[in-house]
Order: sequence, then structure tokens, then C-alpha cells
Amino acid sequence: MDFCGKQVKADCEQLLKRFQRTQSVRFEIFARIWREMKFSQIFYGTVNHEKRKFSRLILDVASVFFLPPFSFQIRVGGLYLLYSLYQCQNASPSEQIRLALKDWADVKTFEKDATVAQHFDVIYILQQLMFCKAFHFTATPSLLTYNKKRKVERSPMHEEFMERVSRPQELVNIELLEEMDNIHQHYENLKASTLSLTSAQQDPSVSLIRKNLVPQLRSAVVDFYNWQKRKDSVDEEEDSSEGTSSQQECSKRAGLLASIKSKAYGQAAEASKSRRHRQVEVDFTSNEARSAPTLGRSRITKPSLKARTSENLHISGDLLTEAMTTTKISRLAQLESAGDDKPKQYKKFKWS
Repeated sequence: MDFCGKQVKADCEQLLKRFQRTQSVRFEIFARIWREMKFSQIFYGTVNHEKRKFSRLILDVASVFFLPPFSFQIRVGGLYLLYSLYQCQNASPSEQIRLALKDWADVKTFEKDATVAQHFDVIYILQQLMFCKAFHFTATPSLLTYNKKRKVERSPMHEEFMERVSRPQELVNIELLEEMDNIHQHYENLKASTLSLTSAQQDPSVSLIRKNLVPQLRSAVVDFYNWQKRKDSVDEEEDSSEGTSSQQECSKRAGLLASIKSKAYGQAAEASKSRRHRQVEVDFTSNEARSAPTLGRSRITKPSLKARTSENLHISGDLLTEAMTTTKISRLAQLESAGDDKPKQYKKFKWS
């Protein structure tokens, strides 16, 4: 069943791409796309002894989209995909969804985020899977085998499915900057009052605070956000330019192949020794060939042994006359004359 893993993953990615374009996390939107693609027919065609293996394969492929580092919408689509596949599978009893214990914390965090955002259909689908005992909690995400070396091919993940990096913007917000500015000013006032009371000169080692800390931090976050936007726009332009450049390369390649074929068919190629009887003779010099070009196959006949012998051997005189005359053999053995033969006499025995 490993041979169809790439095809199954491609189908799941196609479904999630269409769900991502809707910019929604509602289950009814996902169900409409599911019905339009007739995705339930993916289980058709499996025989009895392959039903469980195929169900295990497709559930393992779909469970990847339910876990990080994918975005929240893709993870919701992965959850809906797992629920739909689990309900539509034709294996009996139903094959469970393999889930490692280390990933359970991410599932609970995902449930908490959905609860805060009031996505009740997401919570309902997850609770339904838990109620049906659809999850099989394991130590590792994939099945391990003993003493078996196998090179696992890791297919590249789609960047559009990934969650966009927004930690700096979430961490450094306006409230945090205002609070840091107040603390910074309060610390500077306390330091200034302490130095004035001691009436001592200001020591450079005492000035351990960075000036303009809050504006610098804010400008760094803004620069990162602008760089992120520029990078996204450049990626989109590269994708569009790659499409046009690929079309130009295809047209150049087609023209090059056409010129090579025209040169190859314009002159007769020298045939090998084993295929000289199949050589095609093309004559472009005659006017008849120009008006009605015809391709004829010339068959080269090999001379006989007698012709080659007479051509290579030079005999003269009596030897030539003797060689040219044919030898006639009338008989190889002479039988005895019939008159000399005497009939054999047999003895007669009398019975008394």
C-alpha cells in the first residue's frame, strides 16, 4: 500500500487547498467541498484483504495536517478530514487514528483556542471522535519495525499551509510598550534622585540602562513586519515569473526539437551493418522526386558462393577445363551378376 501514498496525499492537499480558499472554518463549507469532489469514493476498489491497510494509510496521511506547524484553518480542515474518513471507511471494525502522546498537548491547546474563538463545530467534531474512541494513543507517530533499515522519503510541505510567523507582533504590543516606557522613565527618575542626594559625580558604570529602548524595540518589530510583507510579495512575483519563463523554455525546446528532426529526416542516415537491408534511399536531385517524393526500399542481394569463387580464383589451362566439367558418378558399388548366383539347397528332414 506504500505505492499509493503520494497519490493519497496529493488528493488530501487538493481538498485542503479548496477549503483554504474559502477562508472559513465551518464544517458545512468543508462538507460541501467533500461532496463536490466525491471524496468518499476514495475507498472504492479495495478488496477485502486491503481494506484495513488502505484505511490505516489514508488516516496516517490525513493526521499530519491536524498537527503543527500548520495554520489554524488547515488544522481545522485536517480535523474535519479525519472525522469524514473515519466515518466513511469500509474496514470493520473501524481503523483507529494513530496519535502519539507527545502530540496530545498540541491537541488540547488547539481545543482551547477553538473554545476561546467560539468555533463550536470544531469542538463538537473533536468530542465526537473522542466519544467514538477513534484515537489510538501510541508512543511514536509511525509504526516501528525491528532490524529493518528503510530510507524514509520526506516530501516537502506546502508553505501556504504553514502558520505565518507572528510571534514578535503578538509579544510586543502597544500595552507592553506603554508599560515598558513607564518603567523606564520611573527607573531614570529614581537614579537621578539618588545621584542628587549623594551629590557625587555621575559614574559611567552606574548608567546601565539603554536610552530610547522603547522606540528602538518598536522600530525593530515594524521592520520585521515590513520585511515579511515584502518577502510575500516577492514570492508571488517569482511564482508568476516562473510560470511565464517555463512556457518560454518549453517553446524554445519544442523549436529546437523540430529543427533537429528536420535535419535528421532531410538526409539519409548511414545504416549499420546489421540493418543495411533496411536503409532508406532518398533522392532530392531529380525533379520527379520534388513533384512526387517517394521513398523506396532497396534490397541488397548477396552474390552466391559460385559467383564469389569464380571471381576470387583464377585457373587456366587443363585445370580450368577439368574444373568446369562436372563429375558424374553412375554407381558407387557394383552388384554381383545374377547368373553367378546359385540357389541355396536346404536339407530335408524326414519324420519317422
